[in-house]
Parts: sequence; C-alpha cells; structure tokens
Amino acid sequence: MQLDIRHDRAEHRFEVEVEGVRCVLEYLLAGGVMTITHTGVPSAVGGRGVAGELVRRALDTARAEGWKVQPACSYSAAWMKRHPEYAELRA
Repeated sequence: MQLDIRHDRAEHRFEVEVEGVRCVLEYLLAGGVMTITHTGVPSAVGGRGVAGELVRRALDTARAEGWKVQPACSYSAAWMKRHPEYAELRA
C-alpha cells in the first residue's frame, strides 16, 4: 500500500489520510529518544496495514536522525517485536 505519510515535526506526529479518515502516530522527543505514545487508526480504515506503515516511517525517521526509540504504546511495541531489523533502535 502506498501512503502519503507526513511528518509534522512541530507537533511530534506522523499522519496520513485514508479515504478521508485521519490516522496518526504521536511521539515525544527528549534526549535523542523518540517515545511513541499513540498509534491511532480508526476502525473505518483498520486492517489495511496503515498503523504498521506509520510505525515503519517513524522508525525509519528515527534511524536517519540517529534517535533511539521507546515504544510506549502497545501497538508500536508489538510491531517492533515482530520486526527485528529495527531492534538496534530500542532505547
């Protein structure tokens, strides 16, 4: 699935609109650690891999920026567990 995910650095979130529905991943950034606090995909567009793509984009950004990642929301923690190629980013 090709998604136009936008990174809003000022608001500390990644967002994408799918069929008119806004999906987000929110994070905090302190001391070079991105703490993912919430991943939200409304049920109207759920089950399509949108949340996973939001997490992937956030982790790819963290890698590019040299940040570590603390997956505080349950979805991001489970996603990281299933994708060991991102294990080195864990704070």
